[in-house]
This record gives sequence, structure tokens and C-alpha cells, in this order.
Amino acid sequence: MTPWFGLVVGALPLMVVADHNLAARQSSAFITVNLDQKYQIIDGFGCSEAFQRAVQISKLTEAQQQYTLDLLFSTTNGAGLSILRNGIGSSPDMSSDHMVSIQPKSPGGPSSTPQYVWDGSDNKQLWVSQEAIKRGVQTIYADAWSAPGYMKTNGNDANGGSLCGGSGASCSSGDWRQAYANYLVQYIKFYLEANVTITHVGFLNEPELTTSYASMRSSGMQAADFIKILGPTLQKANLTVGITCCDAEGWNSQVGMLGQLASVDQYISTITAHSYTSSPGSPMNTRHRVWQTEAADLNGNWQGAFYSSGGAGEGMTWANNIHTAVANANASAYLYWIGAQTGTTNSKLIRIDGNTVTPSKRLWAFAQFSRYARPGAVRVGVRGAPSGVRTTAFQNVDGSVAVVFINGGTSAVSVQVKTTAGSSFTAAGTTAFLTDNNHDCDEIAASFNNATASASLPGRSIVTVILRQSN
Repeated sequence: MTPWFGLVVGALPLMVVADHNLAARQSSAFITVNLDQKYQIIDGFGCSEAFQRAVQISKLTEAQQQYTLDLLFSTTNGAGLSILRNGIGSSPDMSSDHMVSIQPKSPGGPSSTPQYVWDGSDNKQLWVSQEAIKRGVQTIYADAWSAPGYMKTNGNDANGGSLCGGSGASCSSGDWRQAYANYLVQYIKFYLEANVTITHVGFLNEPELTTSYASMRSSGMQAADFIKILGPTLQKANLTVGITCCDAEGWNSQVGMLGQLASVDQYISTITAHSYTSSPGSPMNTRHRVWQTEAADLNGNWQGAFYSSGGAGEGMTWANNIHTAVANANASAYLYWIGAQTGTTNSKLIRIDGNTVTPSKRLWAFAQFSRYARPGAVRVGVRGAPSGVRTTAFQNVDGSVAVVFINGGTSAVSVQVKTTAGSSFTAAGTTAFLTDNNHDCDEIAASFNNATASASLPGRSIVTVILRQSN
């Protein structure tokens, strides 16, 4: 594509957009970022490579492996995702896409000496974790879809069933809650031995759902019964790992569980929920940070466009989903289901086909947030967005301010961005980045004058404008 050029005439930018074969002065919308109006802390954006999807990456050539990992985690050549969600295995083998357990066979009973087995791979998730850390990732979230089958009421890690010993879940084999807590602690220790620190641990996934793959049913009360044991067990092991709960299938389902978790509030680090049966639309009533930990378009043919018709799988659709979760529901993190995977649906951000790796525009929509609203950033107030443009703003730990614009209209819009308040911040320069059907988080022209950044937002696009801190 022909590059963009920006000229400043007086105080207003004159943007010449060669892509549209026109040159016209555009009236600018004045955007004000209030650095003293603070909302939630951002922990990051991420994905998973669970259920042997990490194995699929490992089967690529070395060059394509590194390309894929860069696309996911590099802040310069990819999306800069900052959270990796691993699956804690519960299956007795690795057949199909099972996640193998670190204790495939029952040790004999809940009080028997554990018989742990560690293969140094964890379905290749350890390798992906190490590669993610090389690229700056610091948040590793380990989440179990189920306890091993012998710890459950149905004797199987699949098809539901509950953890033996919780409310209403008695088993002839005994109470396995302490053994399951020990199991999770040992999993964390195996990673530590490989110099990978697990920062968050979850013990449930969609606990209201019974599936043919690893799954475990739990009420909020049963979850609390287990957290009462897991919290002290982590403390006794001197592990500073945040406990998450409960990765419900939908945002509203997780809201419904909150009251039953009140008795273990002191042990909980993060409330987690998915977006399948209901999406994040409003904040949860909790003092904890809240993460949206799994969302995806699981059906339909692979969609690579940023905008086509406004439908499933498009980058614009997912840019809006992220915006709503962060701006309306105060989510501190937003994770897509799978990062890279084979197949022809939209369930992943990157498609693997043989040795061909193809990123979607969903990936680049994530990049517009994840590259520039880094872990520890605070969402701050912003006003003045023109009609059809959705805006969020963040101040990073290094002082820089990132303003994300989603232009849902068909026409380009010019914006001028300035900060107010925040006495310690003085803008010294700007850069801007664009994703649309023809750009993948590419730097575009932006001007800076009198502490104000100016840029143009093409129709059907997402643009992130960065205001840099003066030294």
C-alpha cells in the first residue's frame, strides 16, 4: 500500500491519505484523556495452547515455530500477548488430544504416598511457556479442567463428576480434596524446577458443564470447600501463587457463584469467567481483579479479514469484544481460547496448515491493545470520541499513555489527543499504529504539537495512539 503522509498547517493536521486517492482537510475531534480518572489495573491479554495445541506448534519447522511464537508474544513482531493459560492435565494418557496427568494412576487412596510422574514436557506446554518468557511474558496461568478421575465421584476425568469430599460429593474411596491440593502444588513445583514460575492457578473450568472431554462439576459452595484447603496448602509450600475461580462458562454464571465464595475471599486472587453463554457487559461486585479467560468463535469457516460484513471471526468484531470487556465490565485481562492451532474454524488466532502459518486479523486486533496497554497499566478516563468511534485509554507503568480508537464507520476521522491532570506526566512525542484489512499493527503518520497528538483513523479500523513521557 502507498504510505500515509501527515502535514501540519497551523494547529490542525492535514492528512493526505493516498489509499483513498484524495487529499482533504478533515475537521478534528478533540480527545481528552484524564489521567486522574483511574479505573482497573490491566494484567494483560493472552491465549492458551492447552489440549496438545502446543504439540501442534512443536511439529512445525524451527523457523515456523519461532515465527508463530513471535506472532503470539513478541511486542515488536506480533501481538505481544502477556498471559499464557496452560492446561493442568488430568488424563491417564496422551491419546487423542488428552492432557496427561502428573499422576496417571491412583496411588491407592487419598492418604497414600503420591506417585507423581513428570515427563519434562507437559504436552509441550512447558516449552511454549519458556519461549513466551523469553519474549517478556511474566504471567503463566495454570488451570485444571478436572481432577484425575480417581479423585472424582464418577471415576473419570471426563463426563463431569465432582471432587470427592466437597459438599454433597461423598465417595467410598474417601475425601480427595487435600490430595488434589497437593497435586496442584506438585505441578507448580515441577515448573519451578524448569525455571518457570506459575503466577496463577485454577482448579476448575466451566464447572456448570458436563463434557465428553476433561470436565468437573462444582457449585460455588463446593469450590469454596476446596479453596479452604488449597489456600493453606500453597502457603505451607511457600508458594506465592494467586488462586483463581472459577472459569464459569459465561460471565453471568460467574456472577451467580460470587456469593458462595465469600467465606474464602481472603484466599482468592482473581475471579475468572468465560464468554460463551454470556459476555462481559458490566462489572462484577467483587474487590478482586476479574479476568475474561476464554472466548472464541468455535464454528464457521476461517475468517481472516478485519472487516467484511461485521460478522463472527472478524478482527473488528473482536476489537469491539475486547473494548466492551475492558471499558464496560472493568476486565483486567482478556484471553482468546487458542493462540495457534490446525483446522479451518475461527477457534484460534493463528491457523496452522501443514507448515504454513497464517495469522488472522483477530490477532492484530489483540495487538492494538496488548502491545501498548502493558501489564500494570491503569485504564484512565477519556472523552470526546466522535460518533461511531469507541475509545479506551491506559497509562502504563513507564508513564506512556495509549489511546485505542475503534472506528466502526466507513469514513476516516481525524483526532487530536491531549492529556489533562496527571501532574507528573508531560507528553513529549507520539506514535500511532493501525490495523485494518490492509495493515497489521503498522506504524502510521502522526504529528505532535503543543503536547497534542494528531492522527487519522481510517474507516473500519483500529488505531492506537501513544503519547510518550518526557524524560
